[in-house]
Amino acid sequence: MTMTLFPMPRNERLAGTIADRAGFSVGKLELRRFPDGESYVRLHSLVAGCAVAVVCTLARADEQFLQLLFTARLLRENGARSIQLVAPYLAYMRQDRRFQDGEALTSRQFAQLISCEFDGLITVDPHLHRYRALQEIYSIETESLAASPLLAEWVRDNVERPLIIGPDSESEQWAGAIATHIGAPHAVFTKLRRGDRDVLIAASDLTVWRERTPILVDDVISSGQTLAHAAREITAQGFPAPICLAVHGLFAPGAEELLKAIGCRIVTTDSIAHPSNAVALGPLLGQALVRQLTVVDAKRLRRTPK
Repeated sequence: MTMTLFPMPRNERLAGTIADRAGFSVGKLELRRFPDGESYVRLHSLVAGCAVAVVCTLARADEQFLQLLFTARLLRENGARSIQLVAPYLAYMRQDRRFQDGEALTSRQFAQLISCEFDGLITVDPHLHRYRALQEIYSIETESLAASPLLAEWVRDNVERPLIIGPDSESEQWAGAIATHIGAPHAVFTKLRRGDRDVLIAASDLTVWRERTPILVDDVISSGQTLAHAAREITAQGFPAPICLAVHGLFAPGAEELLKAIGCRIVTTDSIAHPSNAVALGPLLGQALVRQLTVVDAKRLRRTPK
């Protein structure tokens, strides 16, 4: 099965990894900005009749979203038969209900914009809290991949006698899955969030596992406050500073420094390019692209008039 990948800026390495493992080609796309800040987009590859995928992790989506939509529209205008979006980190999932009158339900609005331009979406561990599945808001083919088996493999290969710890109840799904995969014990703390950067952590007693290496697991490192508070609770019980293991390393300003000041080692997947990347998603994403393209092509054929 042939496919051409088009990486958006800062996604070239991830696209190359996917292409190498799946046997895809990487197309040439020229993206730059005029002096006034507007975008210039030019396609340097032939795509007529071809299946293509745009690789664009959507961390800080506001900075690149128009370029992404322009690229998708350009590929369609040049005859691409199908266009998939590989977005390992999927933005605008947290605003999943109206918390106050007059708020925009941005998760649904964002999904509508993506669904207008792409035939399929592949992402990794999206923030599904009040939504049970992406299909509730996206009208295109979607696949949500789980990174926990890959994170578990990293722990198994790099840490002796690990203790897996979730900093809050939402992290239980990753901490529990990793612990089960490698046969390690795990614990989950309780969190009270009072603001974007104001959290309280209630830690359980870990002393029975004193001889183990603590690993804090979460889906996203953003402000770093949750993991930092949990890490301090761990060291207060006589453990060394934990390894902080996450799917997505967003790293708001000061987050990385906050965790390193405690002595934490940080490990993330390459869903967002960062020096902490140690877990490759390329093989997982490549397999998903092939699966989804089969479905997208089948639907296209059913819609084609005979």
